Amino acid sequence: MVPADPAILIPEDPARQRQALLELLRLEPRGAAKRQEPRLRALIDALERSLPADLAAAGALEQLEGVWELRWSSGRQPYLAVGPWLENLQLLAPSQGRGMNLLRLPGPLGPLAAIAVEASIAVEAAGPAPRQRVEVRFRRGGWLGPALGPGRLQLLRSVQQSFPAWLDITVLDAELRICRGNAGTVFALLRRPDLSLAELLLPAELAQLR
Repeated sequence: MVPADPAILIPEDPARQRQALLELLRLEPRGAAKRQEPRLRALIDALERSLPADLAAAGALEQLEGVWELRWSSGRQPYLAVGPWLENLQLLAPSQGRGMNLLRLPGPLGPLAAIAVEASIAVEAAGPAPRQRVEVRFRRGGWLGPALGPGRLQLLRSVQQSFPAWLDITVLDAELRICRGNAGTVFALLRRPDLSLAELLLPAELAQLR
């Protein structure tokens, strides 16, 4: 029996497309959405057509700011892994021109140790509508330990970025973000309202993003 084309299973209504994608990304354990990848990809393609993000729109940068968790990606690199054993977080603060990728264990062990990569970010100011591109310049990466006074134990080294990096934010709302990277990787992330950007992002004076 020939399996049905996943595209024909996609609702025509954008609100139902969005809800169907959210349900897939929220499946537990973390990473379970991979088992329905053809349908997930079809929903992403449909939403990018029906609800394209525009970072120049009122309130868009405020929606972008916060803690996001990667729930699916098309990449195969270990640092893009999505599974029950790992929280793959992305911290975005366009108001400060800063961002951070954070890999850590889930649950109470998460704050004790993590692998982090800091970056400076900037929304591309020119170009045709819709405005979707965020330029990324990686600055430091390494190990973050537990909190120690007002800061955290850390061992971070400068990152030499030999190529321009960017993300196109193709779908964005209060709960969902879809983006495409300069290497062609597609990412689907959910907002983590239970996590504080101010607590997870290193203080600006320690970030050395000059």
